[in-house]
Amino acid sequence: MNDLIVVGSVADCPFASDIGHYLGQVEDYSDIISLKSFLNTEFCPRFIVDSDNWKNIGDKLHGKKVIITSTAMGEYSRNELAMHNFLVARAAKDNGAERVILLEPDLFYSAQDRGPKPEHGLTAAGRDETDYKKFDGQPFSSRLYADLLKSSGIDEVVTVHNHSASVQNVFSQKFHGFFHHLLPSKVYAQYLTHSDIVDVDKLILCSPDKGAYDFVKLVQAETALPHVKILRMHKERSGERDVDVYVDYESELDLGDIEGKDIVVVDDMVRTGNTILECCKLIRKGSPRRIIFLVTHFYSSREGRITLNDPDIDEIVTTSTIPKILNRDMQGRLRHKMVVLRIARWISDYITHIPGVNIPHIAGPLYTEDISSKNPRWKGRL
Repeated sequence: MNDLIVVGSVADCPFASDIGHYLGQVEDYSDIISLKSFLNTEFCPRFIVDSDNWKNIGDKLHGKKVIITSTAMGEYSRNELAMHNFLVARAAKDNGAERVILLEPDLFYSAQDRGPKPEHGLTAAGRDETDYKKFDGQPFSSRLYADLLKSSGIDEVVTVHNHSASVQNVFSQKFHGFFHHLLPSKVYAQYLTHSDIVDVDKLILCSPDKGAYDFVKLVQAETALPHVKILRMHKERSGERDVDVYVDYESELDLGDIEGKDIVVVDDMVRTGNTILECCKLIRKGSPRRIIFLVTHFYSSREGRITLNDPDIDEIVTTSTIPKILNRDMQGRLRHKMVVLRIARWISDYITHIPGVNIPHIAGPLYTEDISSKNPRWKGRL
């Protein structure tokens, strides 16, 4: 084995296999680690070693750097996957690993990014009594997750487009700066400008709310197209599912400026799709040519698939951070207007830049397009 070892937290994880491939690992990770459970359901991973070698017992991973690739998998709950992370990390450290890196593109427990006290997380706008009350009786789960990862032996964490400044702050502090927060702005800019999904001369980006605006500005800068402007929206929630959306007073564009244009609404994640649909319905009143929804983390649910199948959304672009979205059954009725950008190569290239990872940088495209033949843009492409 090389000094760098890539394993998954569960068997048959396509993301782990892709990362191992791009980082030059010849062995499949299933030949490196056994991910077994006892009859009583307790999980017990074991790094596979030469059973006839009685030297260096408990130190067979000496000098190795272990990357644990963890992604949401349909048959496992996130609670189970988190426990898998802890035990795989502990197995690596208990057997001499020099450094353990968790690659979790969609960082678990990030939605639970605050607790009921002032020291329990932060927000960009500050917190008041109403915000503290919102979390009254709950744990500050994201901090606990960071604590448990660190205690289990994780030295560094790599994630993609995390939505919470509070989570980013917690993980940066807990891992003393060894928290790698990757933003796919360059990936998106390349896809928008090098594919046939939009007419770049008619391209307008849209921030669906205040929280997305800074990232949308990064995508705008990466396009290097001076004519690309941003339609900035504002949302106000009146309930768990009720939201009002309107054009922000600071927006450089209004609905009257988007007729005949290709609008790309950019966000970090989608669950039910209700807010994005309201945004796209408002945009449609400006008579654009196309409306594209571009989102990093796609949580495929029956409700979300029904909601986003609305004709006010012409196409959806997401990434492979939650690999099950690559399954056509999980795309369901959306497969006729969905594209998945497989980004394992882009993440792997970033890993080659981490100090101590002595692997050449990875050339080639940042992504691989995965598109159903049901999508009109497929046209027989592979």
